[in-house]
Amino acid sequence: MEMTMRTFAMTGGARGIGAELRRQLQAQGHKVISVDIKQGDIVADLSTDAGRQTAIDGVRGLAPDGLDGFIPCAGLPPVAKPLSLIARVNYFAVVATVVGLRDLLEKKKGSVLLVSSNSAPMIATDDAFVQACLAGDEDAACAEIDARDGHTAYAGSKRAMTLWMRRHVVEYATTGVRVNAVAPGITMTPLTDQVFADETYGSAMKEFGDMVPVGNTAQPEDIANVMRFMLSEEASYVCGSVFFVDGGSDAMLRADDF
Repeated sequence: MEMTMRTFAMTGGARGIGAELRRQLQAQGHKVISVDIKQGDIVADLSTDAGRQTAIDGVRGLAPDGLDGFIPCAGLPPVAKPLSLIARVNYFAVVATVVGLRDLLEKKKGSVLLVSSNSAPMIATDDAFVQACLAGDEDAACAEIDARDGHTAYAGSKRAMTLWMRRHVVEYATTGVRVNAVAPGITMTPLTDQVFADETYGSAMKEFGDMVPVGNTAQPEDIANVMRFMLSEEASYVCGSVFFVDGGSDAMLRADDF
């Protein structure tokens, strides 16, 4: 167990994986600043520019000496409506807050840990939605995805976010900031419950959950355990990595890719 108290900030810390990671970090004696749309140290709607700035300003006020880590964990599932909200929260809010807090991370040579998904590889890099995200064109990305489907919105937003991470790893590392991503599979959270209850996606999600090689879907602590390691000093040489924590599902689907 780490003995030195460190300072972390995270979005989406009120429930699910974020809440469990926050609990684990606090149990180690660390300070965790939580940003959430309903409850947290900072309340902000990350789907808007104003909300993103509220989050950034709030973290700055609570961590003026810098951050040891930032985890933009807030995200919306494929059943969220309108679909453009998924793009706004899962991609554009993540990039905006990471960029907005970069100098605080540089102060402490901290790390960024993004939350991707094992569904991200299912969408091609040249997909129009992914490309609009990577181009930083929020209006175009939202218009594109509102005419499509929830799976593309969710997996595509995670694909774009992971590609953004990989493309900026060297830039951030030269300033001492590590950037990585964790890619969970189906994890039993309140958001997953919404998907399971959905007429369009529920049955397919349950069937896929039954196929997980290790024999069960994940609990939030299964993901948070790995995230806590990735944020620790023990992972100081881990940089630019995408950790699949999905019970072997990605290997099952993409046995010849790594």
